[in-house]
Amino acid sequence: MATVFSRIIAGELPGHLVWADDDVVAFLSIAPLTPGHTLVVPRQEIDLWTDAPPALQAAVFRAAAAVGVAVRTAFDAPRAGLVVAGFEVPHLHVHVFPAWSMRQFDFASAHPEPDAGRLADAASRIRAALRAAGRTEVTGD
Repeated sequence: MATVFSRIIAGELPGHLVWADDDVVAFLSIAPLTPGHTLVVPRQEIDLWTDAPPALQAAVFRAAAAVGVAVRTAFDAPRAGLVVAGFEVPHLHVHVFPAWSMRQFDFASAHPEPDAGRLADAASRIRAALRAAGRTEVTGD
């Protein structure tokens, strides 16, 4: 059975996509730690990040770095948080989000029902920052 992330990637479930290349897709979290919280996910279903082949790990983290720069820019944040937790969905995913303090790394503080308009606005801001950085992998318009 396909994971919820594979279903978002396939377009079977809605998602606020901001990045897509041959190996990796990124979309906003539906339980954001901060506005702009993005999940960077390989297209290939792999549960544990340690099981991913090195080339796929590299592709995921290259995309996460680009998204990290974009979320810092889009939200004027001093840091881009990055977490690989892996308990929520059995599909490798990297959390990338604008961060102002360590408090934002607490998943117990995630917003379980974010406003759809705010998600759309955050995705638009991230896409604009990716485009301004010259990234061609922007998607989701």
